[in-house]
Amino acid sequence: MGWVDVPWFAAEQYTVARAVVQHGVAAVYAVAFVAVLHQFRPLLGEHGLLPVPVFTERVPWRRAPSLFHGRYSDRLLVAVGWVGLLVALTLVVGLPQRGAPWVPLVAFGVLWVLYLSVVNVGQVFYGFGWESLLLEAGFLVAFLGSDEVAPPLPVLALLWWLVFRVELGAGLIKWRGDPVWRDLTALYYHHETQPMPGPLSRLFHLLPRPLHRVEVAANHVAQLVVPFLLLVPGPVAAVGAGVVVVTQAWLVLSGNFAWLNWLTIVLACSAVDDHAWAWLLGVRADAAPSGAPAWFVVVVLVVAAVCVWLSRHPLRNLFSSRQVMNASYNVLHLVNTYGAFGSVTRRRTEVVVEGTLDGDPATATWREYEFHGKPGDVRRLPRQFAPYHLRLDWGMWFLGLGSSAQLRWFVPLLHRLLEADAPTLRLLRVDPFGGAPPRWVRARLYGYRYARPDERRATGARWVREDQGLLVDALDLRSLRRL
Repeated sequence: MGWVDVPWFAAEQYTVARAVVQHGVAAVYAVAFVAVLHQFRPLLGEHGLLPVPVFTERVPWRRAPSLFHGRYSDRLLVAVGWVGLLVALTLVVGLPQRGAPWVPLVAFGVLWVLYLSVVNVGQVFYGFGWESLLLEAGFLVAFLGSDEVAPPLPVLALLWWLVFRVELGAGLIKWRGDPVWRDLTALYYHHETQPMPGPLSRLFHLLPRPLHRVEVAANHVAQLVVPFLLLVPGPVAAVGAGVVVVTQAWLVLSGNFAWLNWLTIVLACSAVDDHAWAWLLGVRADAAPSGAPAWFVVVVLVVAAVCVWLSRHPLRNLFSSRQVMNASYNVLHLVNTYGAFGSVTRRRTEVVVEGTLDGDPATATWREYEFHGKPGDVRRLPRQFAPYHLRLDWGMWFLGLGSSAQLRWFVPLLHRLLEADAPTLRLLRVDPFGGAPPRWVRARLYGYRYARPDERRATGARWVREDQGLLVDALDLRSLRRL
């Protein structure tokens, strides 16, 4: 099949947008595969907290298609992680984009298949909306072509539709959900109770309450009105994209939400045409050819038609009074529904895990295990980890909310701590026993709140916490084996 020139198919004025999106999505994939290499085995590997082989025995391939269904091993997982990381890095530096249109298609296709294989067996540790967002974005970006062809308009339109669903879905779930979003008081609580605060979160929380109300009102405009601008190509869409970028950057500064905000920023750039890039940053792109291989046009149109057909479910969900958030309607995680914080937690409850070397737990001296991201030591300044995702820390936040789904892995976690399992201990910031196995472990509940400025000056603490009693009483290896 030769080349064809379909004027309405080629979007020559979005060359810079394509480059930004391809490089940006590839960079997020690279971060995701680094997390796979560092965290997957102790969480989900052969000896993990929720082993993949146990999962694949009870869940058939048709419900969770994955390369790991035929045979899982930690060595295969490492191979998948390294292949994914290396392919992602080639796209970050732009090597596949210099070839024919099928080259970046294959490269992004490999990333999508590999990461889909991870997510579909990742269970509760991979049950986040941004996993589906990365898979859907990576699938669409695969069909943006290479430098040899102009960006295809149907794929760009699907990216705009994706950002529209991310933003409007988040806005609607807030408006329909917790009343604190409607009375503009949500940020009285959110910065303090969000899953993983960042270094600036306390400062955001301490802003004057009238400003918090203005922030919530601005959020409603950004998520309920601005998304419609993205559907009007040209300067209007560029303005809408700019608002999305600014609001998402605000969220990056105020918390740690893995790559959700970063990826949304990248995807919003797909709506900015070359004229806007030239005006904003002085970036000018070389003219792209208007023609494309006939096979490429056919493939893009088929993919676009399939995605339009799959859009009926999330579109219906947006108009539903029973709207759900972060749901996939198919096992391939294509054309999903998104949303965040339909309800806001009013008080923060943290699970603190402790151990002791003493023989009698009743009179023992207990020492705390420290996690990388979740609050623990009241004096420690939280770090900025996003776009990296600390999966165990996020699970601990859900556990503090009383999520029974998290107990499936929490008891095995206590078991690994009693064994001083090295891979598990590497997921933690501090092992108080330096690699030695404790005699007993337990879990306590604490209420956490940010220290007021006067409390901070008096004690040096960033948090104030109150003991709320035991979640899990003292356990040793013998008692754990009886559970």
